[in-house]
Amino acid sequence: MDSVQTSATVAPSSHSQTLSRGIRALEILAEARTPLSIAELSTQLGVHRSIAYRILRTLEDHSLVVRDAAGRVQAGPGLAALARGVAGDLQSAALPELTHLANSLGMTAFVAVLNQHDCVTLVTVEPRHTGATVAQRPGTRHSVSAGAPGIAIQSAMTEQDWARFAPGQQYREAARTAQRTGYAVSHDEVIEGVSSVAVSVRIPGQLPAAVALVYIRSQHTPAELGAQLADCARTIEQQLR
Repeated sequence: MDSVQTSATVAPSSHSQTLSRGIRALEILAEARTPLSIAELSTQLGVHRSIAYRILRTLEDHSLVVRDAAGRVQAGPGLAALARGVAGDLQSAALPELTHLANSLGMTAFVAVLNQHDCVTLVTVEPRHTGATVAQRPGTRHSVSAGAPGIAIQSAMTEQDWARFAPGQQYREAARTAQRTGYAVSHDEVIEGVSSVAVSVRIPGQLPAAVALVYIRSQHTPAELGAQLADCARTIEQQLR
């Protein structure tokens, strides 16, 4: 009887660890710029190659990862199907607006959402027919305490709401400024040499998001970019009401 109880106690923990490792493997592959070998992935996961291999076989069965001819692993098409279900209404509403912004300004435009205490890029559009632009891949994350999208999201909350959401995290002075100006700005906070302008998007029943531009240089002032982002944000909000 004691052995049965022990087994029942251990099983949930084991299952949770396996799931956690599988999710972490997907995060590593999504962030990698090139396919990884099983050895590289196992090192980053901190597990033996045999464990990494079993995890990958399961993920392959669901098309969440794929292997090339050399056996190197990368994120698979199944992830795209899952991603479509994440804030699908927001993605659908934002995509045409982001496309217009990106192509008219020659900058990368994107929507960021809150994930715990991080800003995560939900959907992004890079401009067509331009030179070098700053890439902002979906799934990219950084602390909400850095960068214009985080400032914009924070500015959409009262200081009391923010204290409840993120106890101990400072309400930035830049968020108070964004409340007055209607847009947030940052430079060198997430990527050295890169600037960003963002405006909050208020979604009924959900945490605020942000629509943003990221660039190295611009002929437009932050106020001009902020005004265009504000128009974009209001259009998205109207479609989500």
